[in-house]
Amino acid sequence: MRSRVLEWTDPSETLAAATRLSGLDYLRGLQSGEIPPPPMAAVANLEILEIERGRAVFAGTPGEEHYNPHGTVHGGWMSALVDTALGCAVHSVLDAGVIYTTLDLHVNFIRPVTRETGRLTCEGVVLHAGSRICTAEAKVRDADGRLCAHGTCTCLVMARR
Repeated sequence: MRSRVLEWTDPSETLAAATRLSGLDYLRGLQSGEIPPPPMAAVANLEILEIERGRAVFAGTPGEEHYNPHGTVHGGWMSALVDTALGCAVHSVLDAGVIYTTLDLHVNFIRPVTRETGRLTCEGVVLHAGSRICTAEAKVRDADGRLCAHGTCTCLVMARR
């Protein structure tokens, strides 16, 4: 039997920071550790590597706890990595008090991933940043630079209530 212990900070502090900061400042605070990461980052083993306006690079390290019944990493984990990079790229172009939600997510899986694949990086880049709709694309690569997956999203931009 194997186990994994997860620890996270109360997400209310993270949410409060997201409310008062621009998207870019919020993401930089997450990257520096000034703002605690959301619980999903611990669950999925995700971390911010780079953040700039319109671009976010994340790393994810899959483990066997992310396996599907076929002995490869579940597509949901790969989709979470892609969605995170895409969403954060979009978030980086938003002003304080503005939020987004993903309207659609499309992920293409190129090669199987296992824990032996090791750390993956995913770069998300905004393609269009409108006042109501943003689109972005992302690519997931292994340590040798091989493409493992790629995806796109459409996000709805709205004022925080």
